[in-house]
Amino acid sequence: MATTIKDVARLSGVGVGTASRVISGKGSVAPDTATRVRAAIKELNFHPSSAGRALATRTMGMLGLYVPHFAGLYYGPLLQAVDSELRAVGRHMVVANGCGYGDGRQLALDGLEFLMQRECDGIVVSSNELLDADLHAVHARFPKLVILNRCVPGLEALCFGADHHLGGRLAAQALLAQGHHEIAVIAGAESADDNMARLAGFHAELAEHGLHVPLERRAGGDFSFEGGSRAAQELCERGVHFTALFAANDQMAMTALSVFSARGIRLPQQVSVLGYDDSDLAPYTTPALTTVRMPITDSTRNACRHLINRCYGLDLPVERNFAPRLVWRDSVAPGPHPQRKQLLRRLKE
Repeated sequence: MATTIKDVARLSGVGVGTASRVISGKGSVAPDTATRVRAAIKELNFHPSSAGRALATRTMGMLGLYVPHFAGLYYGPLLQAVDSELRAVGRHMVVANGCGYGDGRQLALDGLEFLMQRECDGIVVSSNELLDADLHAVHARFPKLVILNRCVPGLEALCFGADHHLGGRLAAQALLAQGHHEIAVIAGAESADDNMARLAGFHAELAEHGLHVPLERRAGGDFSFEGGSRAAQELCERGVHFTALFAANDQMAMTALSVFSARGIRLPQQVSVLGYDDSDLAPYTTPALTTVRMPITDSTRNACRHLINRCYGLDLPVERNFAPRLVWRDSVAPGPHPQRKQLLRRLKE
């Protein structure tokens, strides 16, 4: 016969209501009493019925997560962050992605509809394709929502992300501090607000020093390995001279390193390469990739905690300030122009 909550209550010497509060994490229970209940749960190998808990708490015990796809270096850590936060409080996630037919915006709308139809208690959204109006419409139907890596006017309290404009400025400062004036850029997807913000910050910092990146030293990618490879090949085939490259994410920076190396360009002596994100593979490229670390995992964890608190009445700590910083490795070397030593010292502090 299956173990029930009544068995747990009987073994621990408490009422069913007290045992239920310990299991759900809702309501006050004396520490000694909670310890006895947990010991009984362990001894009886009790697993709460998800259906029963849903009836008792009017929740399904799961959050939905929408991401465009599972490829690359960005979404894996994001999925792990959400999963670990939910498991820590005995909840789980349902994931939808943008695979199927239609454009990216329609796929995202379909994915969110799928999650709402599954009666998720709340939804975490990561999408560059959705319009601000789309997210407002979803929020009107489904208020328990958090939005990753973008700021939607009117929904700021639900948005969690880092300052990409500052991240772009840090990238420019790093190359300027090392004495690079002839800089090439591989941009990310034009539909991504965070891409536009980091590029705006990068170019604004250069402009303050009287520099700019001419069109012939700019190439477009799509944040993928393939896009980075195409963009790096394009820059090489144009025959333009540059001593440093800023790529709008690490994946494109990594493939640029590979393309340049295959063409006999000495790295970083002839061309320095700077990435963005500080993905798990960044320390293992040749040379190891200097990059701007964006606290993607931290912002995702805190977004998830915010949603857990709203959905389940918990009081987990939630932070909202996620500062980018430079991570110096081997792929950026001194350039041909004078170093800005004071700036370099400050960036390396």
